[in-house]
Amino acid sequence: MSEESESDIVRLEVDGKEVILVGTAHVSQESVETVRRIISQENPDVVCVELDEQRYKVLKDKKWWQSLDLKEVFRKGQAPFLIANLILSSYQRRLGMETGVKPGSELAEAAAVAEKSDIAVELIDRQIRTTLLRAWRKTGFWKKVNLAAELMASVLPGGGGEGAVEMTEEELRKLREGDTLSVMLEEMGKTLPSIKEVLVDERDFYMSTGIRRAKGDKVVAVVGAAHVPGMTRHLKAAEPIDQQHFDEISVVPEKSFLSRALPWLVPFIVAVLFAVGFVYGDTEKVKNAAVAWVLANGILSALGTILAFGHPMTVIAAFIAAPLTSLNPTIGAGYVTGIVQAWLHPPKVRDMEQLSEELVSWKGWWTNRMARVLLVFLFSSIGSSIGTVVAFKWLKDLV
Repeated sequence: MSEESESDIVRLEVDGKEVILVGTAHVSQESVETVRRIISQENPDVVCVELDEQRYKVLKDKKWWQSLDLKEVFRKGQAPFLIANLILSSYQRRLGMETGVKPGSELAEAAAVAEKSDIAVELIDRQIRTTLLRAWRKTGFWKKVNLAAELMASVLPGGGGEGAVEMTEEELRKLREGDTLSVMLEEMGKTLPSIKEVLVDERDFYMSTGIRRAKGDKVVAVVGAAHVPGMTRHLKAAEPIDQQHFDEISVVPEKSFLSRALPWLVPFIVAVLFAVGFVYGDTEKVKNAAVAWVLANGILSALGTILAFGHPMTVIAAFIAAPLTSLNPTIGAGYVTGIVQAWLHPPKVRDMEQLSEELVSWKGWWTNRMARVLLVFLFSSIGSSIGTVVAFKWLKDLV
């Protein structure tokens, strides 16, 4: 096995094939040009790119939103995933505004150049949904709170105003340098080790395995520069592919028993408290507790909907639905409010076409109809959850 390095490019001999790793920054014009040049010069048998099928479709199909069914998104519980994905995309797009490059352009360019030259394209990254859910479920409660706060904070443009995150091509070039990335990853490992493990380490192994399985004697692999050090280690090791580990990191881990039981525990406790209140308590106290349950859930969920600038009828729907959905683990208040908001104030073609551009500022989340539907879902759900906790203060007085 031999190795040759130049700038952001690493050349390796792996399993009898030549592998050329091209480390990129996802919002860099220099990376786009480098990818185009390397593929043209090397004329490989296959080009591997750091994409899964879903992200590749979004990059390639500018009308991806036409197939988006909001009702299905809410019904399948995919709204939180969609929100997180949009937050990450909006942050990358703000980085790209300074350099004028759309996030992921170098990946799309790699696939386009390969296809134009009749070179096979391999999508070697793990499904984004699997990655995000693995990160979420492997993170403790307080770390989840920190992660959610950091995600939301990333939406706010630098300096508290609108506009792009200032990052020049020179700064992006420095960011791609291995030493800088190593320091960043070490810091991430200290603060959120489970997140780094899932977002970086697991994907390093996953994509390295995809490269080793790619057919052909010469492979060009285009990946984010953060993955180059880890992938280089895996590829240089040249050990037999660990299929068991590959299978383990390819699936979403099961929810813990507590996570599965908790949604059913709340309605069970409420039912028991009301039953005890009827048997041993004052009927008037039971009525007051029932009113408190309705008001706490309804008002706070409605307040969340108002903060999201929901339609007045959606606010009413939140007030009515929250006390009921809090007792039904199979459906949440956000599902109801999201559907109602989308029906009363449906996103227009313009909202979908300009979604990623408008989400680079706080204002865009409220003015874009599509984003507002998601905010209504999120804020009404949070309000209902807080209302449930508040309502227990009155319910416990029944016994």
